[in-house]
Formats: sequence, C-alpha cells, structure tokens
Amino acid sequence: MRDPEKLIFEMGSPGRIGYSLPPCDVPELPEPLLTSEEHRRKSALNLPEASEVDVVRHFTRLSQLNYGVDCGFYPLGSCTMKYNPKVNETVARLPGFSRLHPYQPEETVQGALRLMYELGSMLSEITGMAAFSLQPAAGAHGEMTGLMIIKAYHAHRHDNKRRQILVPDSAHGTNPASAAMLGYEVVEVKSNERGTVDLDTLKSLLGDETAGLMLTNPNTLGLFEDEIVPIAEAVHGAGGLVYYDGANLNAVLGVSRPGDMGFDVVHLNLHKTFSSPHGGGGPGAGPVGVCKRLMPFLPKPVVALEDGRYRLDYDRPLSVGKVRSYFGNFGVLVKAYAYILSMGSSGLREVAENAVLNANYLLKRLKKHYHVPFDHPCMHECVVSCSDLKEECGISALDVAKRLIDYGFYPPTIYFPLVVKEALMIEPTETEGKETLDAFAEAMIAIVKEAKATPELFEDAPHDTVVSRLDEVAAARNPILRFKP
Repeated sequence: MRDPEKLIFEMGSPGRIGYSLPPCDVPELPEPLLTSEEHRRKSALNLPEASEVDVVRHFTRLSQLNYGVDCGFYPLGSCTMKYNPKVNETVARLPGFSRLHPYQPEETVQGALRLMYELGSMLSEITGMAAFSLQPAAGAHGEMTGLMIIKAYHAHRHDNKRRQILVPDSAHGTNPASAAMLGYEVVEVKSNERGTVDLDTLKSLLGDETAGLMLTNPNTLGLFEDEIVPIAEAVHGAGGLVYYDGANLNAVLGVSRPGDMGFDVVHLNLHKTFSSPHGGGGPGAGPVGVCKRLMPFLPKPVVALEDGRYRLDYDRPLSVGKVRSYFGNFGVLVKAYAYILSMGSSGLREVAENAVLNANYLLKRLKKHYHVPFDHPCMHECVVSCSDLKEECGISALDVAKRLIDYGFYPPTIYFPLVVKEALMIEPTETEGKETLDAFAEAMIAIVKEAKATPELFEDAPHDTVVSRLDEVAAARNPILRFKP
C-alpha cells in the first residue's frame, strides 16, 4: 500500500502563503462598524498555510488518484458513465450559451429558447410522447414531477380516492420513495420466475384506488418486460396511469418507444443517456414527457413558438406549477441537444444495439463462473450473483468488488437489485470494445479462482490503493467530517 497523501492542513508551515494582494485602496473602518459582536468569530480561522506550488501539487496528486471513465472501464454503466463526446463540453461553454442570464428578455435569448423547443420535440419523437418539460434537474426530480402530473390529472377529474402507486419489487429505490413523498401508498408487485412483472399478481392488486404503476423497461434486472402491452392495458382498464422510469434509455434507444408501449408519463436522465458525465454529484437533467391528455398539467412555463418567435408560456391554468427555479440545468440541455444531432437516428439505434450486445457477451462469458439468477438474454445490463461463492468460500459480492479494484477496474453495482442475493449488476454500455470486455471478464474469472484457492487474499483487498479496506459500519456510524489537528 502506498503512503497516504497528507491533508493540506498537514503540509503547510506557519507564515507560508500562496497569494499576494495589493494594498487596500479604500479607507479602513473600525471593526465594530463592519460586523456586530454577535456575528464576529471568537477564534481564528484554521486555514492551511501553504505555498502556491505546494497547493497545486497536492490537488494534482489527488486528482490522479481518482478513477473515472477517462481512466478505465466503468461497469456501473450508463447509469453513471457512458459515451460523453468531449466536443459537447465545448459546445455547452460557447459564450452564447454559457453567458446567458435567466432574467434576460425573451427577444435576447431566442437561440436558447429555440434549442429547448427543438430538444423537447426530439425527445418527444424518441420516446413517442406528445410533449416534454425540461425543468426537472435530476432523475428523482423528474420522477416526482411525473407523479405530480398523475396526481393533478386524477384531482382534475375529482377522482380523489386514487391513493395507491404500484411498484415492482425489482424497482429502483427512488420509485417508492418518490411515490411516498407525494403521499401515495406504495403497493409492491412481485416478480415472476423470469424476473419480470407477474401479470396475474398485478391484476389482483388493481382497483379503484390505483393511481398508477411505476415501471422500468427494461427493468433493473436488465430484462425486458415482454408483457408490457397487457400490463398497460390492465392498469388503464382500472383507471390508472402508467409511468416509465427512463433513467437509462440506452437499451431501447431508437428501437422501441415508451409511448408505443402504452406509457402515459416518462422521465429521462439526460445526464445518463444523452452525453453528460454523471459524476461528482451532478449537474443533471430529468425532463418529463407526457401523452396528449396530460399535456395541460406539465410544469410551466412551456417554450412556445408563435409567428416565428419563441416565448415562455405561463398561461397554463392546469399546470402543476414550476418545479425548479429558472429553466432546468441549461448546460446539460445543450450537451444533450448536441449529442442527438451528432448521433442521428441511426446512431441512436446503434447505441442500443451495442449496449445490448456488450451486456449479453459478458453474461455469456461469466455464467460458467457465477450464478445467474435469470438465465436468458438480457438487455443493457446483466446481473450475476456471488451467492454460490458466499456459501462455498465465504466470499461476498463486496469482497469481489474490492478485489476487482486491484485488477484496475472500477467495481460494478453490488447488492442491487434487492431481489437477487449477493448481486453484481454489470452494465458495460455501448462504448467499450471487445478487448476491454475480455480483460474485465478474465479478471472476474480469476477472482473466482482466487476465492476458492486463497480466500484470505480478500480480507484486506484492495491492496494497491491509497486507502485499503474500510470498516464501513464504523465509517457510517461514526463519520469524521472535520479535520482536527
């Protein structure tokens, strides 16, 4: 293990500075006139005292310790990292986009309004929905907005007894959380032996209290809901609406459309499927699309085109209102717009075809060495299990993930979906070539052999990182959030 990098607080020397300011050219005021006593610090600022070169070197070294998609394979998939053309970053930083102010008069931002209008039209075509709002700032925010629209629709019809949202047991955790946040009762729908929604179970749960069904297709097991049409028909027959979690559209992009499957509401994550690197906490964009009958309920304002000019339309009496200040994360919208234009319809379809091909290739290579809970073709991601390793050698999914770091790979998602014990969810994306996939597969296979031969090797893995195995329970219960000399 390498020596740990010192904190910037530990590297300085008293009196050492990394800046030089000119003399103050305005009269100084007595301190009491600047701040009241109650607002003044009682102790000196504990700031690091370091030179400019030491600061630059420190943070450069830290940046080199980070792992990102530009460093290597990221099997967490397009949920975090996928094809992110660097030119799109340049486009988003063009002065005509980056130097706008949200309170500018509409006549001065016609280019930005046109971009948003055309992006909404593109997303409508891609998803088969009638219209989009670009306001939501992230995926979960889009979920909440979609459910707000569903709630407003039922309220407008005075159908106020609909207080239940159905959610499959394999769903992403934000689905039930968003529903609960809006006051809905969450009803779990069990999966069948194939890992998809059990249609008979679903039908038994439907009734006059059903507001809607939240569904991902493909689901979080990477499996396509092949009964999606009768599922949608059943929910509609009970008076409910069908919501599509389109956080990761890579599996069906340009091949099939949620609107054609029978979905009424869809949210997308532009920062996942449409170009933006999703790391470090954002920014994101979770636009929401709706079918024709739900258009009046979209958040306002909506970008409208009249007589060759674009404007923000606030005259929307049935709207759920604004869901975000200004108009979403505009830079992310610019990158998505550039991505769609550069890829074109054939390129978007190729994204889905390659994403599905890569996931199935890895599944084929790993199924002889790891337990596969649902042994049939997957879509953009595959799920394998370490349950057999756990039983035979005591090696868990966490152990495999930590050891994989020593092989130079970022670990895949672990312990999700919750319906699979000791799950490893691997999403190679459309970007990676066969050589990278083979190297990853060989590492995963080698780890199985190590687990059976030398399980003690996993106790302190990873071995070659600055920070090795953490006591994750202690770190969660007693986090150290502030430096103490």
